[in-house]
Amino acid sequence: MNLQPRPSKLQCVEGPPDHTGEERIPGFSPMKWSLAEIRAAIPARLFIRDTRRSMRYLVRDMAMAIAMWRLALFIDPFFQAGQTRSLLGAPVTETLRWLSWMVYWWFQGLIFTGIWVIGHECGHGAFSGSKQLCNTIGFITHTFLWTPYFSWKISHHRHHSNHASMERDEVYVPKTRGDLRISEGHGHKIDYEDYLGDTPIFTLFMLIRQQLLAFPAYLLFNVSGQKRYPAWTNHFNTESILFTKGQRRLVIVSNLGIIAMILGVQRACATFGAAQILKYYGIPWLCVSHWFIMITYLHHTDPSLPHYRNKEWNYQRGAASTVDRPFLGWQGRFFLHDVAHFHVIHHFFPKMPWYNGAEATGYLKQFIGEHYAFSDKPAFQALWQNYNDCQFVENDGDVLFYRDRQGRAQRRPASPEM
Repeated sequence: MNLQPRPSKLQCVEGPPDHTGEERIPGFSPMKWSLAEIRAAIPARLFIRDTRRSMRYLVRDMAMAIAMWRLALFIDPFFQAGQTRSLLGAPVTETLRWLSWMVYWWFQGLIFTGIWVIGHECGHGAFSGSKQLCNTIGFITHTFLWTPYFSWKISHHRHHSNHASMERDEVYVPKTRGDLRISEGHGHKIDYEDYLGDTPIFTLFMLIRQQLLAFPAYLLFNVSGQKRYPAWTNHFNTESILFTKGQRRLVIVSNLGIIAMILGVQRACATFGAAQILKYYGIPWLCVSHWFIMITYLHHTDPSLPHYRNKEWNYQRGAASTVDRPFLGWQGRFFLHDVAHFHVIHHFFPKMPWYNGAEATGYLKQFIGEHYAFSDKPAFQALWQNYNDCQFVENDGDVLFYRDRQGRAQRRPASPEM
């Protein structure tokens, strides 16, 4: 979710943009297959949901979270003990104490994120064939991690149903040239530095702000959501455009869950102290917000991925406009349940169990070929580069690709066949 402020001092000038030389960059033609054809290429057994297997993953994650918490209880008593401080010295002891806390925050943050991912799978019905079980587990796990389960589930389903559609997608909708008021030029060269030029330090600050605040900002203020929604659109207002009248009861239930969390955290802070709650729970939760935003941003934001307008969009083209990444290597696979490794297949078939994603991706890749997107670029390098390379798309056209801070695209729609 891009929290970069919108420039206001420059006016949009009508006229064709200067795309001189872009015939040399790779062309792209949208894929032609139907969703039924793609589904037929994947064995039916991979769509079967195994409730017991799903429960084992949930129990494993909960056991790891409890174990990490129990181990963390020893950090301060051990390193603050007089015997330890006299043996190692105060500077070494304090250094090791904070290093131990950082190790806890890293792994507990990953474990919490894995629990959040299981709640996300529940929202799609991929955890079990029982809708009641999915909603019960999803509500508990997401509420524990400050996500209004039913409210977010509703908007997230709409995102899946309309992904990569400029008119209808819910999140990660690219800004257009007009949104940023970038002159389209009349044969003269555009000075993009006037519009998009930021120092690396400021860009880093904006990126960190995105990583820490983007998800709460989306839930509360629709940041990076669909621009045509009215002001103050959010996930907590029962009258929001995000929801139908029949869904308002579910929004209320989600809100009650968040209220219960607020009261619970207040009580815990009063009992154990705010600093303790922050160390054991608050910082790992902040890591969840960071990992979730980083993962989803890199799923849906890349110079090679198309966005569509009008009749060029369909569900399967939108599903293919995501990218798989080997996010954090083995840690991403083990703790995060392959949420980044095999995300493309998830967009095609959200109810497919996540533990079948690896095998199903093999069949998908074989069938759709070059339309399957994969990047093995290191995650943090990709985050920095994509944040700079994915600035805006054109005002016109039905197949669109991001342009960078110099107005350059890395891909273009292929010329129509004669």
